[in-house]
Amino acid sequence: MLQAAIFDMDGLLIDSEPLWHRAEITVFATVGLHLTVDDCRETTGVRIDEVVRIHHRRHPWTSKSIEQVEREIVAEVQRLAVTEGQALPGVYAVLEAFAAKAIPLALASSSPPGMIRAIVEHLGIAHYFRVLCSAADEEHGKPHPAVYLSTARQLGIAPQHCIAFEDSIPGVQAAYAAGMTVVAVPDAHHYGKPEYGIAALQLRALTEFDLCSFFPVRK
Repeated sequence: MLQAAIFDMDGLLIDSEPLWHRAEITVFATVGLHLTVDDCRETTGVRIDEVVRIHHRRHPWTSKSIEQVEREIVAEVQRLAVTEGQALPGVYAVLEAFAAKAIPLALASSSPPGMIRAIVEHLGIAHYFRVLCSAADEEHGKPHPAVYLSTARQLGIAPQHCIAFEDSIPGVQAAYAAGMTVVAVPDAHHYGKPEYGIAALQLRALTEFDLCSFFPVRK
């Protein structure tokens, strides 16, 4: 029986993936690496420190440290998110529907803790979440299930009693590996990919989610 819901953030609650792409393209260009949006989509859902290391292994640079590149990307995304970021369709309605049923909610994101707090405050949704968890605090990022297992532990609810909402393939894999029921909400470029087959449900937007199909009305 499902008892709690856990949400990813980037690309699910806020339309931030294009902002990540812009920041990565801008910052990586300063070290001579010229990425395209398609290049950035290849690492959607991957923790930013791991993204930077992936690109450094492929095309090493020496003008800045890996850590500096990571910090600059995070700072630029956070700046863009709190000035341009908007909630994706269905976010407020879904969160309010869960709140109306008093179902505990948590957030499990690959973004750093400071960015998570800034974005949920910017969107006005911080009060919905009992727990905010960052994969940056774990030894391994998504697709490793660590952040989902930590989130469930902080909620005090077993992973198999949690439903997780994810947009990215690594995120879906992470939640599934944690033993959760997964609802995938990919963007248009990823919708229908076979990797989403492990999800219990795949939607084009959160507006399509029917809470009663997973949390039936008790008589």
